[in-house]
Amino acid sequence: MAITAQEVNKLRQMTGAGMMDCKKALTEAEGDFEKAIDILRKKGQKVSASRADRETKEGTIVTHVSADGKTGTLLSLTCETDFVAKNEEFSAFANTLLDLATSNNATSVEQILALPFENITTAEKIIEMTGKIGEKIEISHYEIVTGEAVVPYIHSNGKLGVLVALTSTSGADVEEAGKDVAMQIAAMNPVAVDKDGVDATTVEREIEVGKDQARQEGKPEEMLEKIALGKLNKFYKENTLLSQQFVKDSSQTIAQYLDSVSKGMTVAAFKRISIG
Repeated sequence: MAITAQEVNKLRQMTGAGMMDCKKALTEAEGDFEKAIDILRKKGQKVSASRADRETKEGTIVTHVSADGKTGTLLSLTCETDFVAKNEEFSAFANTLLDLATSNNATSVEQILALPFENITTAEKIIEMTGKIGEKIEISHYEIVTGEAVVPYIHSNGKLGVLVALTSTSGADVEEAGKDVAMQIAAMNPVAVDKDGVDATTVEREIEVGKDQARQEGKPEEMLEKIALGKLNKFYKENTLLSQQFVKDSSQTIAQYLDSVSKGMTVAAFKRISIG
């Protein structure tokens, strides 16, 4: 049967698929729009399956902070090429997914994928978008931070995002300080807020490395433990946020900087995600 340009355009408006794909789907479905949509979705599934082993090293990170400023979320939507990552439709889709997640109080990627998206699931919508764009698309990260005041930061390339939760703010305007600390996290990639947040496996590894280094330097065996603990303290100073030198003013640590902004203010938690 003959498919009119108006019908093709209508299906394109409904699905966002390309003109030729819409025409082929309508022709195959003999003008039945619902069947044509299913055909396009199946095409998406085939594309998604054929690209399942592809790496998604490009993409965009989006962030949201609740109206009361106490809960922040980060979501990264990844793809295969920078060309797609910079596409406005791709960015808009990332923000739509984040809005969907926050409005439904999702706490994991799995929960987001199971949420209804129009008349299908989010997972199916991502498959649909994969078919439309022709690249593997996936939600790579979804992080939530809560605190007295949460401040977000997205690096200018859109591929690195940070959330930092501040506490003991005493009602101070913490936006600038929060951004400073978030930029510190982006640049220096600390492993934890302070030494108490460093996991036991990392501590054990650093001690063993410290002992091996001292042993190779010819230090006495009975001194190895003490030397390794000294090296561990240096690790804490360089790799835990509050002990790090403030990159904008090396004369003070992050802990000292925050205390100078508002007495007693500190970091309760942070999340940092990057693409690539």
